[in-house]
Amino acid sequence: MPLAVKRAIMKFGEDLSLARRRRRFSQESMAQRIGISVSSLRRLEKGDPTLSWGTIARAMYVLGEIGKINDLLDTPKDDIGLALMDEQLPRRIRMRKPSAEDGVL
Repeated sequence: MPLAVKRAIMKFGEDLSLARRRRRFSQESMAQRIGISVSSLRRLEKGDPTLSWGTIARAMYVLGEIGKINDLLDTPKDDIGLALMDEQLPRRIRMRKPSAEDGVL
């Protein structure tokens, strides 16, 4: 696993733990709300990469932050994807002569 990925997952776990504690949820209460065991919540808060997206999404929902998952890969803000698409745009666009098939008189 790339180090940057590992760090991001660990940071998410730390942030999740902080958000839970700020809301004054015990680990038992949070685990119950998510529908997982306390040991799974501990793994999530330690940055275990083997937990499912469903578990992460339910945790975000319990914390009232589910909307942030929608913004993880916001395609209108995908600078790399947009740049790649722009590279494929034609350099010139020529007007073609109208024909009878176009419905032009």
